[in-house]
Amino acid sequence: MGKIKLAVKTPRIDMTPMVDLFFLLLVFFILTATFRPEEAAPIKTPQSTSPTPIPDSHLVTIMISKDDKVFFNVDNGSDTIEHIRGKILQAIGSQYQIKFTPKEIKKFEGLASFGLPAVKLQAFLNAPDPKAREAMQVGIPIDSLDNQLMYWIRFARTYNNNLEFALKGDGDANYPAVKKVIAILQDNNVNKFNLTTDLKGVELPAEFIIK
Repeated sequence: MGKIKLAVKTPRIDMTPMVDLFFLLLVFFILTATFRPEEAAPIKTPQSTSPTPIPDSHLVTIMISKDDKVFFNVDNGSDTIEHIRGKILQAIGSQYQIKFTPKEIKKFEGLASFGLPAVKLQAFLNAPDPKAREAMQVGIPIDSLDNQLMYWIRFARTYNNNLEFALKGDGDANYPAVKKVIAILQDNNVNKFNLTTDLKGVELPAEFIIK
């Protein structure tokens, strides 16, 4: 009598629980994600071959647009209880006799770069939509009679002495505007700062190319 062969069943993995878990995680990340605010002005940086990275926190970025408008940005710090941006805003308010509400301070902490005179900050923070705020971005004054960029830098260093500075200038910005910003940094004893550029690939000579 021949042997009875049992039917061989191919192993099967039920993927339904994994698919459910994937969509659950996807919904969670969508609901909890914080979108990065748009910058105040588009900056087309020049190219360089330097690969030096810029830190993600404790950083002040000063931007110069192609029409020589100056914008300022500083992060809140690596610790959620630091609230560096809010402290700087209140210091600017004291300098120009402006009283900001807790709602305005919280709104300011969630924004990205900005560039406008201090007297327009409250209207900027209470603007009904991004287009209205964009129209107010006329640049931070840097002239000798009202050098407001100097105060932003000074108060930023007051509340965080470990800040690093980065200068992000448009490739079409005029040299006198860039030179003026560098002079303001040096007047505040900031003699070391990064220049933000786009990384450019280096073309190797033909003898170094492996075929």
